[in-house]
Amino acid sequence: MTVVLGIDGGGTRTRAAIAANGVVVASAESGSIKRLRVGVEIADTNLRALLDEVFRSAAVKAVDAACCGTASSTMPGIREWITGVFGEYGVARSEVVGDEIIALDAAFKGGPGILQIAGTGSNTVGRAPNGMREGAGGWSSRLGDEGSGYWIGVNAVRRALHIYDREEPQQVLARVSEIWKTPTIEAMIELGDSTPGPDFAALAPAINELAEAGDPVAINTLYQAATDLVAFVLLVRTKLRYKHSLVEEVPVAWTGSVIEKMRIVREGFFAGLKAAAPELPVQPEATVALDGAIWRAEQLLKR
Repeated sequence: MTVVLGIDGGGTRTRAAIAANGVVVASAESGSIKRLRVGVEIADTNLRALLDEVFRSAAVKAVDAACCGTASSTMPGIREWITGVFGEYGVARSEVVGDEIIALDAAFKGGPGILQIAGTGSNTVGRAPNGMREGAGGWSSRLGDEGSGYWIGVNAVRRALHIYDREEPQQVLARVSEIWKTPTIEAMIELGDSTPGPDFAALAPAINELAEAGDPVAINTLYQAATDLVAFVLLVRTKLRYKHSLVEEVPVAWTGSVIEKMRIVREGFFAGLKAAAPELPVQPEATVALDGAIWRAEQLLKR
């Protein structure tokens, strides 16, 4: 029997699954293992708690291969840390790659395509038929990640402050103050500008609720998120076409809570791609990145 482990380490939560002979027999979830987000000690605790739970649920003491896809996988020490923990848990063979890679393989199983990620962060990656990859965006929460949950939180507040300066009505600042428990706008600004600062991505669900209720600041923020995500896909499409002589359209897949759970963004994303590239095939349902980690773990045993 072949037993493999897949891990999807996103910015907010980490999920794991163990599959035996291609069938998932156990799954588990824990907090983030992104060190930049939660720190070294908490990331390690979350990873070990996740492995303890999924191994116990699957009633196994070791696995043949494992793949972990996680944000910031290329940062110094990340691969060594996760690989070392895997060794302690009896993982015979393993790899650590970016979370965008497992999502790409969940959608296309090593084949060509374009994947748009829009969760806590955002990233766009495409793969040509020759296996070469092209990307756009994903340049961190401070420097990029347009269309992500973090971006939505930050930019909704920025737009609301502009409206506040004009002494026009808006609901965003009051909702943010309620979430952050800041009694005055001065206290809200002080907290928002602090280091390391609050979790702006955690504001995204509230911004979505305000948009659905008709708040123009929230609606315009989500419209812009959709526009940015469409632009990233089209840019990667252009790179694939001109750098790899790609003639036929490749499929587009997507994953992440921003597109999956925010109707305005999702509809804008689909409509924007349809208007710009009518023949571009877009998958109707979200890609489950964890499936790609399991698939890659299985491929490790074939090498």
